[in-house]
Amino acid sequence: MALTPTTSIPLGFLAPEFHLPDAISGEMMDSEALFQGGPTVVVFMCNHCPFVIHLLEALVDVANEYQAKGANFIAISSNNVATHPQDGFPEMGQLAQKYSMPFPYLYDESQEVARAYDAACTPDFSLFDTQNQCVYRGQFDGSRPGDGTPITGADLRRVLDLLLSGNKVPADGQVPSVGCNVKWK
Repeated sequence: MALTPTTSIPLGFLAPEFHLPDAISGEMMDSEALFQGGPTVVVFMCNHCPFVIHLLEALVDVANEYQAKGANFIAISSNNVATHPQDGFPEMGQLAQKYSMPFPYLYDESQEVARAYDAACTPDFSLFDTQNQCVYRGQFDGSRPGDGTPITGADLRRVLDLLLSGNKVPADGQVPSVGCNVKWK
């Protein structure tokens, strides 16, 4: 496992468009429909990463709470399933069921979407405002597997609260997420 941080890129970029299959419903979904209405969290994740597994239950809780307030959540897996078959499409659907994920879990087989979003690790969080501009690229919170720090989602919650109350998100103070590297082909 290579510990990899979120790639630092300038904020303000427009969310790249995509059309990907959902491992939960089996349907094709596109970004235009998924980004409707409120701010949108896009998280690149996978099934096997200990950093994802560490926070997944809390992520589902935060998503349930903030979707009720008008935010959108989208999870995308882009890992190479030839080297990591546990991250395959059927396995994604099983994980989504196990955790009762209230958001789509999309499969980026070509890895084009991960490259367009400049994803580097799992989990890799980007948060977009209602104009689909990236206002946050950072961690869920400061907890890491085995460090004993409570999993709260504090960093992501802070940004969602700012956006949902109509406030701007400061560009400073954003701590990169860290996790396993995306498994490129």
